Amino acid sequence: MRSSFLPVLTVVGVLFALWYAAAVWLNADWTYDKATRSGETVTATTLVADTWAQKKPKLPAPHQVASEIWDTTVMKKVTSKRSLVYHSWITLSATLLGFGMGTLLGVLLAVGIVFNRVMDMSVMPWVIASQTIPILAIAPMIIVVLNAVGVSGLLPKAMISMYLSFFPVVVGMVKGLRSPDQMQLDQMRTWHASAGQTFWKLRLPASMPYFFTSLKIAMAASLVGAIIGELPTGAVAGLGARLLAGSYYGQTIQIWSALIMAAALAALLVGIIGLIQRVTLKRMGMAR
Repeated sequence: MRSSFLPVLTVVGVLFALWYAAAVWLNADWTYDKATRSGETVTATTLVADTWAQKKPKLPAPHQVASEIWDTTVMKKVTSKRSLVYHSWITLSATLLGFGMGTLLGVLLAVGIVFNRVMDMSVMPWVIASQTIPILAIAPMIIVVLNAVGVSGLLPKAMISMYLSFFPVVVGMVKGLRSPDQMQLDQMRTWHASAGQTFWKLRLPASMPYFFTSLKIAMAASLVGAIIGELPTGAVAGLGARLLAGSYYGQTIQIWSALIMAAALAALLVGIIGLIQRVTLKRMGMAR
């Protein structure tokens, strides 16, 4: 167990060392400029101490980000507009709704593509082509169109999340539903199984490993979509709103804390899917 954690801790340690070194390098100009104006001499100790403690650094040090996260999660009420927990919940709501819609759409399209040659030849190319459009270009269009028909709030962000999350589900499910080999399909025909029985007894169980893998990708993409959906709306709540506010006022520590919180939220959601995957595949006798 200890040997398995050692490489991870080593990589983490190297990343933190590089982060601290980069903070000194990127924030040094302000320290030297301040020292020049005050006629002071900058020593190595002073340089390190100042670059790791600036209020608006170009790159905040890890402990500054950690302190901001602690202050905006533990030290603030979850209902406070300055709480990262509150903003995370706003983003999480859109993420889960978009993820659910994207998963449903992806599964339905995948089933149609596998069992209908016309859909395979016509829909699948459009599914692939849809992902070539930059989400930053299409997000304002979705929001404007939905606002024009009186739809605002949570649903526009969820639609953007759905747009990003349905694609990996489609691809994963199509691959999974087609994973049974010809011998297995011939065996089902030998048993006079109907198309429905073949789907429920063979194709669907065989697709589960692919399905859960695609869900992990879709969940991460859905979170990205929810955050992006908050940017063109000028939202006042959500992790995207925290990123916007930090960008407007040069609060890089706030920006980084929101980014780390989004990464932690994504890791938690993907971890939950991984846990469900292990339990499900174990019950199906497919766990390794």
